[in-house]
Amino acid sequence: MTSASEQIVPQPVDFTERASRPGKVVALHLNYPSRIEQRGRSPKFPGYFIKAGTSIANTGDSIERPAGTELLAYEGEIALIIGETCRRVSPEEGWSKVSGITAANDWGLYDLRHADKGSNVKNKSGDGYTPLGPAVLPAAGLDPKALRVRTWVNGELVQDDTTEGLVFPFGQLVADLSQLMTLEEGDVILTGTPAGSSVAQPGDVVEVEVDAPTAPGAPSTGRLVTRVVAGEHEMAPYGAQPQVDDTQREEAWGSREAAGLSAAPEKANDDGPAPEQVSDHYVPSAPVADRSLLTEELKAKINETAVATITAQLRKQGINNATIDGVRPTHPGRRILGYAKTLRYVPNREDLFKAFGGGFNAQKRAMDSVQQDDVVVMEARGEKGTGTLGDVLALRAQVNGANAVITDGGVRDSEAVAGVGIQVYSNGAHPAVLGRRHVPWEVGGTIACGGTTVQPGDIIIGDDDGVVVVPPALLHEVVEAAYEQEQQDAWVYDRVAEGHPVDGLFPPNAEWKAKYAEYRAQQDGQGTA
Repeated sequence: MTSASEQIVPQPVDFTERASRPGKVVALHLNYPSRIEQRGRSPKFPGYFIKAGTSIANTGDSIERPAGTELLAYEGEIALIIGETCRRVSPEEGWSKVSGITAANDWGLYDLRHADKGSNVKNKSGDGYTPLGPAVLPAAGLDPKALRVRTWVNGELVQDDTTEGLVFPFGQLVADLSQLMTLEEGDVILTGTPAGSSVAQPGDVVEVEVDAPTAPGAPSTGRLVTRVVAGEHEMAPYGAQPQVDDTQREEAWGSREAAGLSAAPEKANDDGPAPEQVSDHYVPSAPVADRSLLTEELKAKINETAVATITAQLRKQGINNATIDGVRPTHPGRRILGYAKTLRYVPNREDLFKAFGGGFNAQKRAMDSVQQDDVVVMEARGEKGTGTLGDVLALRAQVNGANAVITDGGVRDSEAVAGVGIQVYSNGAHPAVLGRRHVPWEVGGTIACGGTTVQPGDIIIGDDDGVVVVPPALLHEVVEAAYEQEQQDAWVYDRVAEGHPVDGLFPPNAEWKAKYAEYRAQQDGQGTA
């Protein structure tokens, strides 16, 4: 131990160097009373998860929020650095095995929490998700109950708490973990975050600092700085896809109010847990899009095939109700193709609009979470007496990579929306704002638009005739048949142009089918089919 007057000198460390990188990083779920009260869960014993060593980053490094995700959350924490190999130590001995402390930011992507909740592998172990530093405070001479952790976002203080009242003291954490595993020199234990953890957006700068304000010289780790950037890469289709619901938003933002949600409904009785607490896993209400379906080859065939021909082939498959009726394009002559991203409005009720219409509502969340090649499809019940889209949100969808927006309701600021350039199908223009007839309600559910059912991931194809919804499971079969039909129809058109009568030619009888087969064989032989 140092003397009362001896100052503790911070030691700068580069944790990404092989020699300094921790062998393992163990993180604690809950520890600070402020966070426990916020979460509404009171742990009897410590609960942990492991973070990958490759998640370690230094001060000044950037962290990417993957494309198509929404809830990247920071958690300012105190990190314990184990100073010697130990096994089965007591809580009284635990702190003596700690050589130093530093600042940490336990980043998590709530969009992937459903994938492996509990283990947190995909949620918590991305590259750069565990920045540490910039300096280490030697543990000798520090009072583990007199430390402070603070977090700033863009210069604003958002977390500020001390270790005085921790539920699980640091010595207990070291002792508890050492009962099962050998703790080695350089291992890191993240000790939990206080209240104030929330969501960061691309462009934000998040800083974490740990200090000992009552120790001689008030030593500090300095500020651990992380810059949030927008990632260019979406989640691969062969792994879990981003999924969020209001429960995840509340926990990521820290409260329902911060997330732009209404107050939670009161329970009628205490007979059981709320529905979202029954299972640890979020069950989606609609399938997740297989974003590998639209290959370049398939896109080329679709873009050479009329929507009318695709609709006819769907009918042959027994799918008669596949067109979104009543909508017309803002930009005639331009086709659309993409994966359905769904948004549902419900009829306006003033109390519900007050609760759900403001803040980061479902309409804004839909546009803000658009992925490349999405087509946003809105259920507005065919209500044309108000707008469901304006130029700002149309632009947001376009910037995020959407190919089109479809609404069976109205569009306001129609001239400005047209000027954005993104293709929009709508039921017409109307000057009134959303709240006149609608409450934005749900993103990512199964909806009804223009008289047909649309699920997330359905393939949306549109031209001047209208819009058709193709079930993903039928896409290849329908497109191949429709493309072949299109080639045959083009050949028939040329024969009619040559003067042949349509009787027996349209549709072709056996004689004309044979001639067409001969023509195709010749084209295939020339490599131009």
